Amino acid sequence: MKLKLNHIPYVANKIALDIANSSLVEMKTSLEKITQVAKEVLEEDLKKESHIDTRAKEILEENLENIEFMRADEKQMFWMIKKQIAQSENFSLSWEDRYNELSHKMLDELILEGFIKTKVSENLVKNLIFKSIDMYAQIYGDIESVVIDKIKNYKRKLLVGTDEYELMFDKMYQEELRRRGF
Repeated sequence: MKLKLNHIPYVANKIALDIANSSLVEMKTSLEKITQVAKEVLEEDLKKESHIDTRAKEILEENLENIEFMRADEKQMFWMIKKQIAQSENFSLSWEDRYNELSHKMLDELILEGFIKTKVSENLVKNLIFKSIDMYAQIYGDIESVVIDKIKNYKRKLLVGTDEYELMFDKMYQEELRRRGF
């Protein structure tokens, strides 16, 4: 699953809570500071991907005439260009590899800042962070489906895409996340 900017606070909070509730580390700071480190690492990663997307779109637009002439699929061309740019910038597009890299970055930053002290192998703590990110990714689709069903059965019919729909979706989404421990 591709993380979006609006997911970051939830993922960062889940990571911080899992670290706080773990016997693998000793926390040396507040939950908020750990959440902030996780947010910063995740935001930096999304900015890198956004930059790669922008460059790929620019290259695609520059060569649009050739692409149309050859009747190539624009989406497929976009992904091919994105893969090449990501590879040249050593940026992983595989989510498992990416979660792993993000977990390492977060752990390194938390240790470097002195926010946590590991009681066990750093790899076990990295796996804890990885599982937090992965768990969010796995349940995101479930939560989204539950919220959409709730809105469909809501007493007032809301039109998809309206401000009222978006506000209700966000409210119910946050409630469902809290209900599931995020």
